[in-house]
Amino acid sequence: MSRQAPAVLDAGQRHPVRFTLNGRKAGGEAEPRMLLHDFLRHVLGATGTHVGCEHGICGACTVQIDGAPARACLTLAVQADGAEIRTVEGLALAPDRLSALQEAFRAHHGLQCGFCTPGILMSLDALLRERPDCGEAEIRETLSGHLCRCTGYTPIVKAALAAVEALRVPHHA
Repeated sequence: MSRQAPAVLDAGQRHPVRFTLNGRKAGGEAEPRMLLHDFLRHVLGATGTHVGCEHGICGACTVQIDGAPARACLTLAVQADGAEIRTVEGLALAPDRLSALQEAFRAHHGLQCGFCTPGILMSLDALLRERPDCGEAEIRETLSGHLCRCTGYTPIVKAALAAVEALRVPHHA
């Protein structure tokens, strides 16, 4: 990620953080060491981003920053200032209409406990936007950065492949 925190920040002071969250302007104040996942969850109330290992390994906290998947547990809130942030709450096409990827996860049982699902969805969404014709190998490579203990990944891969197929078929309103 190319965003850098300002060079000198007083550790005890709160700093304004403003960005676009799921298409809407959002912001608040954060101490320099506040992580993006804490800012999203506790300052903005966007609780879809889950906190797992807090070391960037499990992938549960994956969000998109300026269109690229990023670990919210490894990103300071102040680094996101001015960025375009997308979380799992921003995937649905409308409050009553799931995205093709979300619908495929529902139809193919791509989640069980659901803890890892938001991060997986955010990584797969980025993959499908970049490579709408991706295949199983690319899907599995993307999933290699996520830990899921419930599904064994098979239904997740099936769901992602179904989403690829659904996105090939033009939808009429």
